[in-house]
Amino acid sequence: MDAPWIPTDTELGLLAEELGIELQRQEQVLVTAESCTGGWLAKALTDRAGSSVWFAGGVVAYSYQAKQALLGVDSRTLEMYGAVSRETVLEMVSGVFAHIDSSVAVAVTGIAGPSGSTSEIPIGTVWIGWQCRGGNAQAQVFHFSGDRQAVRRQAVAMALSRVRQILTGESADYSH
Repeated sequence: MDAPWIPTDTELGLLAEELGIELQRQEQVLVTAESCTGGWLAKALTDRAGSSVWFAGGVVAYSYQAKQALLGVDSRTLEMYGAVSRETVLEMVSGVFAHIDSSVAVAVTGIAGPSGSTSEIPIGTVWIGWQCRGGNAQAQVFHFSGDRQAVRRQAVAMALSRVRQILTGESADYSH
């Protein structure tokens, strides 16, 4: 098995820059809701000079309580499906829209490790959700490998890439 691609800070910066160019070209404004990435997605975006034109802000909601209070994730969703689920990431996307005015939202939740996994949800499982205002929210699960930093870097890269692909209409086949 090939080693996973672990994006460098420079590569994450380039992905953020490409996304920013596309958001600005389309006069769109992005907002983020993050759990396992802990604000890294927002950091990659705000490392770009002028990002305030196309990035409104983000919410880091790590605990169940924070997901409920800051993003409006329903306690029943968390009890029934857990934090690392399609249902939760979709509620994170809609919740961040409700709190920060924007036209595009992306949310990330997952298990970066080294603990917290189960037989059903192993380390490296990450759900990314996205939505353009007025459209339907969508979500996709990814299975990244490596240590905690590697999983988080891959999740940030995928979120940046995925939002750009949604905006440009590029198709993406991710069968991780």
